[in-house]
Amino acid sequence: MRTFSLLKGQPVFENRTGEKIGEVTDLCISNEGVVKGLLVKKGVFFKQTYFLDIQDVASFGWDGVMIEEDNHLEKLKTNPEYTLNHQHSLSGKMLLSKSGESLGLLQDVYFHEELGTIVGYEITDGFFSDITEGKQIVQSEKPPAIGKDAIIVDVNHT
Repeated sequence: MRTFSLLKGQPVFENRTGEKIGEVTDLCISNEGVVKGLLVKKGVFFKQTYFLDIQDVASFGWDGVMIEEDNHLEKLKTNPEYTLNHQHSLSGKMLLSKSGESLGLLQDVYFHEELGTIVGYEITDGFFSDITEGKQIVQSEKPPAIGKDAIIVDVNHT
């Protein structure tokens, strides 16, 4: 399990050649709240965004994402349903519990790399709150309901 903030900016390498293909810039998240893949920037001068299906990732290392072949990257033809930071961004959206309690604003997600399942949400109440109280993490094993105005999660009470 890892957060997107640890994955952002990591290089993507091809296993066979050891060549750096690009770097991770965002997550592609489905309407069901599942990480379907990664957005990868590729190129020297004119960087283009590519989609890498999470099933095509050979391994998620601490220092890089490994893929078997460069051709696993697909040119981004249509915008993803949701991302964490780019178009249709979930970052900064209000997170509400199913009971209607405001939990804060979404800042990051915790997900299982192999499955793409989101299991936790890092939320913020603002910069000063983060400094004084620390970051808050909400766990949920059930998929969220993603709406135009808010994300509804079934919160695990521990």
